[in-house]
Amino acid sequence: MRHISLDAIRDARTRVYEVAVRTPLVRIDLAHGPTRFPIDELYLKLELLQPIGSFKIRGAWNAVRQLSPSQLAQGVWTVSAGNAAQGVALAARHAGARCRVMVMDTAPAAKIDAIERLGAAIVRASYDECWKTVESHHSDRMTGCFVHPFDDDRFIAGNATAVLEILEDLPDVDAVIAPIGGGGLLAGLAAGVTSGRPSVRIFGAEPATASPLATSLEAGSPQYFPSWQASFVDGAGGKSVLPTMWPLLKDLAGSIVVSLDEAAAAMRLVADRAHVIAEGAASCAVAAALTGRAGTGKVVAVVSGGNIDLSRFASLVGACQAS
Repeated sequence: MRHISLDAIRDARTRVYEVAVRTPLVRIDLAHGPTRFPIDELYLKLELLQPIGSFKIRGAWNAVRQLSPSQLAQGVWTVSAGNAAQGVALAARHAGARCRVMVMDTAPAAKIDAIERLGAAIVRASYDECWKTVESHHSDRMTGCFVHPFDDDRFIAGNATAVLEILEDLPDVDAVIAPIGGGGLLAGLAAGVTSGRPSVRIFGAEPATASPLATSLEAGSPQYFPSWQASFVDGAGGKSVLPTMWPLLKDLAGSIVVSLDEAAAAMRLVADRAHVIAEGAASCAVAAALTGRAGTGKVVAVVSGGNIDLSRFASLVGACQAS
């Protein structure tokens, strides 16, 4: 059985702040306003305030910092929709290594521009080629040391440092919700609470257009999502749950599926109430919390990233009614 130990998470924490930052937990008052929600207390874990605008720097640095000098000398590469690419690019720069990134054609321009600013070389590919690379951990088009964007115990342990902060800032938290792309963030959160606070329930959040975790949990085994569609939720909703990730995800409290309209409305609410710009995946976590399906106690939504094209953000929040 695959297992991410508390010792590994604590070790990650001793070094993660060399590149990442501790992010705030902000309470959103839902009891007052024109819209009534089934929950009153919502807390946002603002991972979009990381140096790359995403939680991915936690796992990326924890993975890259443990590479040997000979591995770093080869250069590193990853495959990503954008946020993991930025994380690995920044981690590689901090370690003095070259970086190349296979980038999905669904990645928004804001993420592409950020990867280039970090000095990584970009190799463009279709979503299908990238997902096959994610599954096989290999590409004939890439050279150097591969840093997997989520299916890597070191990456997952780095991600898990976020939940240690949540437990310290809100000891009586009831549930934590995070978006799932490949599952590296959720696996880290689950590992952290299992080791320290097993009573805390961990939920995934997925768009209705791409919800392989919900399908897998219902089937009791890792599944492909049969009717996958690309959307503005580019950082969540993969095509499948990898069999290698299933042992770390199968005991989650559940996966809450939301519509794209609900995700866009949550994006607007976060902008209105917290005054920050959340990307599609992050908005899925907030939308999932607002359904009440994770419970009505103290619920934390991990606002995983804020890397979205501003024109797209404006069009999405402009189409929503104020909350």
